[in-house]
Amino acid sequence: MTPAARTQAAIDLLDAIVVAAREGGAAADTLISRYFAQRRYAGSKDRRAVRELVYAAIRRLGERPADGRAALLALAASDPALAATFDGSTHGPAPIADEAPAAEGLHPRWLEERLAASGIDAAEQRALIDRAPLDVRLHSDAADLDLPGAEPIAGLPLARRLPAGTDVAALSGRVEVQDAGSQAVTLAAGATPGMTVLDLCAGAGGKSLALAALMGHDGRIIATDVDRARLSRLAPRAAKAGATIIETRLLDPNREADVLAGIQADVVLIDAPCSGTGTWRRNPEARWRLTPARLDRLIATQQHVLALGAAALKPGGALVYIVCSLLDAEGATQVDAFLAAHPGWRAEPPTLPFGRAHHAGTRLTPAHDATDGFFVARLRAPC
Repeated sequence: MTPAARTQAAIDLLDAIVVAAREGGAAADTLISRYFAQRRYAGSKDRRAVRELVYAAIRRLGERPADGRAALLALAASDPALAATFDGSTHGPAPIADEAPAAEGLHPRWLEERLAASGIDAAEQRALIDRAPLDVRLHSDAADLDLPGAEPIAGLPLARRLPAGTDVAALSGRVEVQDAGSQAVTLAAGATPGMTVLDLCAGAGGKSLALAALMGHDGRIIATDVDRARLSRLAPRAAKAGATIIETRLLDPNREADVLAGIQADVVLIDAPCSGTGTWRRNPEARWRLTPARLDRLIATQQHVLALGAAALKPGGALVYIVCSLLDAEGATQVDAFLAAHPGWRAEPPTLPFGRAHHAGTRLTPAHDATDGFFVARLRAPC
């Protein structure tokens, strides 16, 4: 591909990403993979160059642009070499005319304001769209696995930070790709051998697998979720990891209480559906998807799953509430409201290897902890 053709490919992809962000379609990574699967002529250097252009544009634009061309024009405004590729060639974009590039910024203005009100200053906000590192969690039987260039992560014996571009597919069955922050907040459960643990919003089961390792594969983990496709990925992952104590239950939104009936868990872990503001380093286009109305719906869902989790906990048990969000409305405020509505419950400081105290819980941020952003609280039920 010529430089101009690469620029046009980036524009085409950004067009699709903008539409997906507006209409709730596939994530940018998925769209990029599909695009190149249909264009086998593009070599690895072409794919890498186009991908870098796409993500550079996404990270630079806080507000969703009108289209892909406006997004690339914003980059070209400060990059003469990129501007020169708008040359009108056969496979390249039309020359730059009197047209406005998309406005640059960190995040949508309304989100910048809410993040600031939640104590996330400008430097912390900037770090939310830096590139994320590649972290993995070793399976317990692979603790001595030699990984070239891997760095240990303090406080997480099975965590490693790998060099960018490491082929993790070649390590299947020996490691799980999991951000160090996600590994750390799982420790808040305090799970030990013999416990019954309910992973209420398990998804594909990353935290269930980590819990099984913490429990020495002794006890019972009930992993539930309303998303059949995501939950179905847990069983094969558990088999590879030797996590035989995990059972899965699909939650029917119309009869959740029936599915959870009879569970008296020692620990309920709730990795609640949230805005994902703490994961924007990995999915920067997610800033373009979030709206005040969607945030309100997520907050209502979080309140619902907190109530479900509390009902499935035995007296004196611990409820661990986690969101990969840095908005207080989804974290600290939710926990404050829960405690106010449940007399006798109390917050306990989670035992984590890093993070800072924030209201009744602990907050991890990319700038301070070099992890994804999280809020986690550990709540003790009355006996």
